[in-house]
Amino acid sequence: MVRIAIIGGGNMGEAILAGLLRSGRQAKDLVVSEHVGQRAEYLSETYKVRLASVADAVENASFVILAVKPGDTETVVNEIAEAAARAEGHAAEQVLISVIAGIPTAFFESRLPAGSPVIRVMPNTPALVGAGVSALAAGRFATPDQLAEAAELFQSVGRAVCVPESQLDAVTAVSGSGPAYFFLFVEALVDAAVAAGLSRPVATDLVVRTMAGSGQMLLERLEAPAGSGHGGPTTAAAELRAMVTSPGGTTAAGLRELERAGLRAAVASAVEAAKTRSEQLGITSE
Repeated sequence: MVRIAIIGGGNMGEAILAGLLRSGRQAKDLVVSEHVGQRAEYLSETYKVRLASVADAVENASFVILAVKPGDTETVVNEIAEAAARAEGHAAEQVLISVIAGIPTAFFESRLPAGSPVIRVMPNTPALVGAGVSALAAGRFATPDQLAEAAELFQSVGRAVCVPESQLDAVTAVSGSGPAYFFLFVEALVDAAVAAGLSRPVATDLVVRTMAGSGQMLLERLEAPAGSGHGGPTTAAAELRAMVTSPGGTTAAGLRELERAGLRAAVASAVEAAKTRSEQLGITSE
């Protein structure tokens, strides 16, 4: 069994750990390094995994998943590099997987032993409930097989797709930040429902379940087999919107106001702003 080290026990690190165990990985094949004592104790008691220092955790690990805070990255990577240098050749087989936003693979490659394979991943917070989507990008030295194995790991917390690293800032702006856009829209719809006369508990229940059900409809349409009579995945949302919208009806009136208020332009501006900020936060290998 492939041995996996998870460095960092925050929310994303825990989500990955829980997903790996849920997918059938054995606790004995996982090791966690978390420097916050109370958090480390919680992970050990909850998931029955071994805790270790960074150096001990990465020893003999096939995959090292780095899920620390951006400010701790350089210190931890230097520890990993020192451990890899002592491994006498094992480092070439060890794959570093970073889920840290904004830090390119070149940053890690410049600090690890020459030729070390690095894969960068942008997951999102629904991974916490096993419904995330993760975009993976290979560094210069990661092989297609290593990328495929890494994708399999992240399928334990949802869906995984592979993209060129140049697209990860856009991914960050869409699926990384997307849950926050969604939650803001939910807040706005709940507030509007309250203004229309509903109690906040009823409004919240109606909105949340409407969003969840609509998402399920969209997923089923996206995953429908070819020849099912539906259009392609790129038209699924438009088709379902049309299905709900009767000519001259209430939904058409509401949609007209959303378009008039510039919903599409606001979304486009939000994604562009988030992408630009992701680019600005990037740490170079210099």
